[in-house]
Amino acid sequence: MQREGIFREMRSRRAYEKPSERRNREEGEAIRRARKLARKQAVREGLIAAPKKKPSTRPAFARPAAPAPAPSSE
Repeated sequence: MQREGIFREMRSRRAYEKPSERRNREEGEAIRRARKLARKQAVREGLIAAPKKKPSTRPAFARPAAPAPAPSSE
């Protein structure tokens, strides 16, 4: 639902938005989209380093432990 913009639309329909405020908001959104596109393209071309990935906060699933090596009888 968030990807489709339903939450944003619900929020925008709560109150009247003046035309000047709407223009400013849409301009800002366009600028953000252009910057994001330029940043992604620069990362693909290797001009800037890719952002570091955040460590996952989800707990890892319980995996069976690796079998211990058998003791040698030597």
